[in-house]
Amino acid sequence: MISFDEMENIAHQLISPTQLNKYIKYGHVAAVIQCESGHIYTGMNIDTACSMGFCAEHGAIADMIKHGETQIIKIIAVNKYGAIIPPCGRCREFISQINRENIHAEVKVNQELVLPLGELLPFDWKNL
Repeated sequence: MISFDEMENIAHQLISPTQLNKYIKYGHVAAVIQCESGHIYTGMNIDTACSMGFCAEHGAIADMIKHGETQIIKIIAVNKYGAIIPPCGRCREFISQINRENIHAEVKVNQELVLPLGELLPFDWKNL
């Protein structure tokens, strides 16, 4: 298993802000996931003019699923300014639906704070 510091370094290396054309930009946010197996998966965001893109976490999850894994132990995302950022609400919900155990995944929220995903999803509708 690797540390959040190592995961953050990997994420920083993936940042590559690019304007593909007047409708699409990518590489402004990078995410790194560590699975139960210890394997690391990465992704970057793709933003489109009509909201059809996806977050870096979605890209990393697609990579993870492609390799037959679903259980996340740790996740971190960084933006082009070097700041650690928490997953948005859509990503939080997506992560929790991939595997119910992901509710226990450690999320690096900012430089000082790590929380389990469950604390970022209060009143989870799947528990009702």
